[in-house]
Amino acid sequence: METTKNTPIEICILAGGLSTRMGRDKARLRIGGRTLLAHIRKTALALQRPVRVIRHDQVPRCGPLGGIYTGLKSTLSERILFLACDMPCVSETLLKKVLERAGASGHAVFTFNHGRAGFPLLIHQNALPTVERLLAHQQFSLQNLSRALGARLYRPGLKFKDALTNVNTPEEWAEFQKGFVNKG
Repeated sequence: METTKNTPIEICILAGGLSTRMGRDKARLRIGGRTLLAHIRKTALALQRPVRVIRHDQVPRCGPLGGIYTGLKSTLSERILFLACDMPCVSETLLKKVLERAGASGHAVFTFNHGRAGFPLLIHQNALPTVERLLAHQQFSLQNLSRALGARLYRPGLKFKDALTNVNTPEEWAEFQKGFVNKG
């Protein structure tokens, strides 16, 4: 699904990082016959909203903030639901909960897990100046962004533990593969 002009909400999957901790492109890792990116893209498409994959950050080497900047800078939508390509088990139910938490308000909503604000997260396009300011001051963390936006934090609880699985290192990838095989 392509982004159309003035869509209230679109989904951007961030896949433009360097994958330095993994040592290879995380988005292209394969599990169950599909890439991690393909798994999350399929889930995103189920929400029947425009979906874009951001593979090249306009501001490189600043973590996910570069992808968020790229999404906000190029959107035609009011709000963007940002997903990370290294979270292949994110569920449609979890994404709907994040959207519900935001409601019609312009508030940013970040998922809060393991004591940290993170993905999935929903941001209004008018957050672009805040993201630009953080980039200019080299404050690249999602924690800084969440605080700067006064974001609402959604605490999904244990039932979404698997949906929040994040794969960043070869060790996490090995553990994820074992769990995937055992569940399959």
